[in-house]
Amino acid sequence: MNFLDWLGVTNAEKPLDVGDAAPDAISFDEQGNEVRLTDLYGDDFTLVYFYPRADTPGCTAQACSLRDDFAELQARGVRVIGVSADGSRSQLRFKEKYRLPFVLLADRERAVAKAFGVPLILGMTRRQSFLIKGGRVVWRDLSASTRAQARDVLQAVDSCAGR
Repeated sequence: MNFLDWLGVTNAEKPLDVGDAAPDAISFDEQGNEVRLTDLYGDDFTLVYFYPRADTPGCTAQACSLRDDFAELQARGVRVIGVSADGSRSQLRFKEKYRLPFVLLADRERAVAKAFGVPLILGMTRRQSFLIKGGRVVWRDLSASTRAQARDVLQAVDSCAGR
């Protein structure tokens, strides 16, 4: 048994890199509706952020960071999509409890995580973030922050926009 197997790491593929095409996958949102990832990408920026488990301290801090700066993210043209391996009901409870104004995907089949090359550790998605614009990854954070997630994304948007 190798170390990754011992840790319960699955899907240990190489994560998408800056410049890679934004992937397509099918998942379900917090309402249980089927969602195709490419339908969520817009002309502006799309943040796809992965978190281990809904309603845990770090994941709540990360989501609330994005919620608290959501108006600023929207003003800069950023659409936010949260992804974890939780089911739709757990995602809905998480969204309602913390008044999260963005889509949460219930990636039970791990299709979205696999498309982005995000590993699972002990069945939970690793905390990573990808910013997409024009069908391409323009920024990534392979150890995304919890409390400073929104600030990091806003800095990346400014950098991409040449501000």
